[in-house]
Amino acid sequence: MQTPIDRRYLLAGSLGLAAHQLVPAAAAAPYSGVVTRTSGTRVKLGLNAYSFDKPLRENRVTLEQLVDFCAKNSIDALDATGYYFAGYPKAPSDETIYRLKRKAYVNGVAISFTAVKNDFTLPDRAARRKEVQHVKDWIVVASKLGAPMIRVFTGPDQVPGYRYEQVVEWMIPDFQECAAFGRDHGVVVALQNHEDFVRTADQVIGIIKAVGSEWFGSILDVGSLRRYDVYEEIQKLLPYAVSWLIKENVWYGERAVPTDLHRVKEIIVKGGYRGYLPMLTLGEGDPAQKVLKLAAGLRKEFGL
Repeated sequence: MQTPIDRRYLLAGSLGLAAHQLVPAAAAAPYSGVVTRTSGTRVKLGLNAYSFDKPLRENRVTLEQLVDFCAKNSIDALDATGYYFAGYPKAPSDETIYRLKRKAYVNGVAISFTAVKNDFTLPDRAARRKEVQHVKDWIVVASKLGAPMIRVFTGPDQVPGYRYEQVVEWMIPDFQECAAFGRDHGVVVALQNHEDFVRTADQVIGIIKAVGSEWFGSILDVGSLRRYDVYEEIQKLLPYAVSWLIKENVWYGERAVPTDLHRVKEIIVKGGYRGYLPMLTLGEGDPAQKVLKLAAGLRKEFGL
């Protein structure tokens, strides 16, 4: 026996469909770049592997040992930077990827992102195609790792003979291609401001808006905003941030001063952010002790 169809339901559905079809596709607003998330603040601590750069490069520490370090010190996630996989820039074997993935999983540590060195400022398009493929190869690695994000750069510096706007114009399609590939693999592509080609919050925001994809956002590096007031720059970038790099120092020109974690917290609470606060410590000294000191400060501020 067939269930009778409610005529009012059918009519409402038809009208709704007709109304939808009358809205032209061009009416959709361009993506603003602002991350849409549930209101409020909830943060978790992360460790960026670059904090242990020297021991990692000297093979005195491995990424798997950093997982243990995170687990023992109640750090929620590890940024497993690509440089520290054997054979980089070549993508690691599935065996290597899955061994680290399992190690992290059974220890309750998330792999929050991986990262590459790329240069999209190269004037030669064929050279940039290789850089785009490099990012794509590591997006696949991120997907296999279960990492929801990959960190990318613009490039090392200004390009002699070209204006800033010219370089941005040719790199935008490259970022768009990477973002689309990331979307297809469930991986967000995130641009780190790195005191290189991009140096200000406005420059980062301009690129994010031009790329126009919700699969492309900002890694907010507090130690690389050196042109203007650091905390005003942080506040500008916060709405576009999909992750952070919390460093022990911020810079005013050539002068380094300890990061005011209380001000960072106030900006986050006011603007809203949910996600990881990866820590990245630099310079001389025992990286483990430096990371734990920074972690203690963040725990105190956020009540973690």
